[in-house]
Amino acid sequence: MGKPDDLSQSVRWARKRWRCLPPLALDALKQLVTSHGFSIVMGDLLFLNGAWYVTHIGLPRLPQRRSCAGIRVQALPDFCDSGSSQWAFNTTVFKSQNCRGFVSYGDANPSNVSRIVHGAEMRVAETRAVNRALRKAYGIGICSIEEVGSMAPLADRRETEKEVRKLPPESTNGNRNNGHGSNGNANGVRVRDCLCQVIRQHGMDAELVKAYAIDFCGKKTLREATREQVENFVTHLADWAEKDRNALLCQLNSYSRPQAGAA
Repeated sequence: MGKPDDLSQSVRWARKRWRCLPPLALDALKQLVTSHGFSIVMGDLLFLNGAWYVTHIGLPRLPQRRSCAGIRVQALPDFCDSGSSQWAFNTTVFKSQNCRGFVSYGDANPSNVSRIVHGAEMRVAETRAVNRALRKAYGIGICSIEEVGSMAPLADRRETEKEVRKLPPESTNGNRNNGHGSNGNANGVRVRDCLCQVIRQHGMDAELVKAYAIDFCGKKTLREATREQVENFVTHLADWAEKDRNALLCQLNSYSRPQAGAA
């Protein structure tokens, strides 16, 4: 059960992170925090497209709080094919020593996962199976963010990379460069190149990175951001990718659109 302090802190952080949350979303958040002990600060929940999603960061802590007796995960050989990156698992959650178990299944292949996790379909399938079993066992009526795939086509990703490259360079005094002054132009080019290099190096979705950058800089479009803001974002992005790429991918995935019929 969530504590009053946890509830007020989560509501405060949610309003700061997602401005103008509708009353129904706040009511749902309060119910999730008080019933399951989820925390916005710890990254347990994400709000996108008008709905709350629970993350794989928050779900594993739930059985610890509820003294879960154990979790069993098994691959399903008849539904696994490493050659086509098709994987399926089942997971059984035992809430107590006498519990017969809550069973759920999870599958993943290149067609139903985000491009940024291509090559990791086996881990995605296992995560989905675990998350679904935990949600079933503890009566969590919202979807897991890890089950959301990116719907953006490859052409959109390439177009977004072009937009990133078109970011106007700035002079050393922080103003937009008007074509005069090679030093300011070089600085702008280096910032754009560094951002594109980080995107390629860590296999990230450029469209999701752009959405995150806009949010990080607090602007309506990336073109409105100052060179200093973009530099800070690139530094932050590269540092996070090196330290915990999986957590970064989860953050980026929060900017994707949920698939229809996600469960």
